[in-house]
Amino acid sequence: MGELLLQGVASLFTVTGILCILGGVFIGIIFGSVPGLSATMALALFLPITYAMEPNYAIVLLIALYIGGISGGLITAILTGIPGTPSSIATCFDGYPMTKKGQAFKALGVGVTFSFLGTIFSTIVLVFLSPYLAKIAIKFGAYEYFAVALFSLSMLVGLSGDNIWKGLISGLLGCMFATVGMDAISSVARFNFGSEEIAYGFDVLPVLIGLFAINEIIAKADTVKTERNNLGVITAIKIVKGLGFSVKEFFGQTKNFIMSSSLGTAIGILPGIGGGAANVMAYTVSKSTSKYPEKYGTGIIDGIVASEASNNAAIGGALVPLLALGIPGDTVTAILLGGLTLHGIIPGPLMFTEHVSTVYVIFSAMFVGAIVMFLMEFYGLRVFTKILAIPKHFLLLAIFLFCIIGAFGVRNNFFDVWATILFGLLGFTFFKLSIPAAPFILGFIIGPLAEVNLRRGLMFSKGDFTEFFRAPIAVVFFVMTAIVILFAVRSQLKKRSG
Repeated sequence: MGELLLQGVASLFTVTGILCILGGVFIGIIFGSVPGLSATMALALFLPITYAMEPNYAIVLLIALYIGGISGGLITAILTGIPGTPSSIATCFDGYPMTKKGQAFKALGVGVTFSFLGTIFSTIVLVFLSPYLAKIAIKFGAYEYFAVALFSLSMLVGLSGDNIWKGLISGLLGCMFATVGMDAISSVARFNFGSEEIAYGFDVLPVLIGLFAINEIIAKADTVKTERNNLGVITAIKIVKGLGFSVKEFFGQTKNFIMSSSLGTAIGILPGIGGGAANVMAYTVSKSTSKYPEKYGTGIIDGIVASEASNNAAIGGALVPLLALGIPGDTVTAILLGGLTLHGIIPGPLMFTEHVSTVYVIFSAMFVGAIVMFLMEFYGLRVFTKILAIPKHFLLLAIFLFCIIGAFGVRNNFFDVWATILFGLLGFTFFKLSIPAAPFILGFIIGPLAEVNLRRGLMFSKGDFTEFFRAPIAVVFFVMTAIVILFAVRSQLKKRSG
């Protein structure tokens, strides 16, 4: 294994290999950092270009775009409170409050460091444990997936803040909007009111852009006349040596990092969930297990560590079922699947014997790509903080234009643009009513997974619900769901009595 890995690394150190890594990571960071763009769009854009490339270099370019795209989302999430990608939603919760306190450099340093470590963590898991983890994942059927989805939805209570009911309303609305469009089981259009444009439902990107970007733009537009720009904030930023945080703070996050990276890797392995849910779930788990949960959301590094370690760990996790089983873990790995098959490489068990060199080139690209990503973002920290010096009205206008372009580019139609504005207004309404938006996203992403597997399970069991409780793995997740809900209710009762 070691020799094959070294051969894979050596194959990257050619002119073409270096250009693919450097160019891929750099472009990926740009796509990840601009709200409205994404890692998925970066890979989709460059996939046709790889057709003319050698297979190994083609997959290296796609892997580099993937790594840069996921990590790049932290930049605008921390500096503007607007997530560049779905994978950086939870990074906003503590990253932006740190920026407002003049700690943008520190927040970026923490984000960059633990993005890198999360990627390395999941790559090690990918290299050494992929055969075993694939065996576990392949055992998951409809009962197990429903139990996992239900457990994921139980995390809504942890994202609800001081009012569980508002969080539940937000999550329920997310689930409801997810039902619009084509029924995954019967292929019948639902709740489209006779409109062909709504027949395929709402894409997750317009929902994300609307709730977290357009909403922020509307909210911040109110202050443009009274604030000159963000220059007042940037003057308070402390530019220090290194990454902005101490060795003590770094090692103080060991437990948080291991827990979040493990969760991110595990979620990445399960097809259909992805880093968008991983970062929110890891943030919630980190908050619920912390000694000071009340500080989350006020600007502490713990929240950034949980979000960035988990979303980058989901990269390696998502590659496990892709390489071992030929099953893409998320939309990005679905494009990677297309890139491999484009060159005659069929992912699955036979790939480890018929295309073993390509497998280890992928492993090597993950390691080298993570290092390049870290160095690019580390040396760019001082440049990134200059974004805050841009007059706010120019910055908001630029972000708004990118959001609209990104929304249109999803399916090349104006329906997604109007959907983005609709969800922006919904997000602003949430903001005014103090309803958290994160549960909506979790419900929107996980809701369909729960619905489809509930219906499939009932089809298999011929309507017998007890079959769900005869699957051992499913029972474990049902118990965990009950524990999460009980602890949340207990916490709320304590607050009321106190």
